[in-house]
Amino acid sequence: MIEKVTKDSFYLEELEKNFPQVFTKNDILGHMKNNTFTHYFTYLVDSKPIAFINYDLIYDRVELIDISVLEEFQNQHIASKLMEYMIADAKQNHAVNITLEVNMTNFKAIHLYEKYGFHKVAIRKGYYQGIDAILMEKELM
Repeated sequence: MIEKVTKDSFYLEELEKNFPQVFTKNDILGHMKNNTFTHYFTYLVDSKPIAFINYDLIYDRVELIDISVLEEFQNQHIASKLMEYMIADAKQNHAVNITLEVNMTNFKAIHLYEKYGFHKVAIRKGYYQGIDAILMEKELM
């Protein structure tokens, strides 16, 4: 099994097919193609995209938009590897912090973010179709 992380936009349409629930929900494909602040990494296994991380680098801050791993590849530290790429990219671009919103019932994601030094900043009431979101932040500088 050959694993690789890339910034190549060649895989966007295939990601859209692999993650329809993510891409149709928020027009992620349009966001990734048309937003000049958008950055993303795609995780490949045997040249097939099985995970991605999408974030906006807006001047001196980063906002995590989405991180997704195909179900059959979860629990293999792929999300952790993508987080490390994003954090390194943020530091390289002199970002002062990274923020994100996470569904308060998504304990797996919350644990991942806490593992990388994110802390809870606020609650966003009803953010996810009536379910509260936790606003989290990681200071870089």
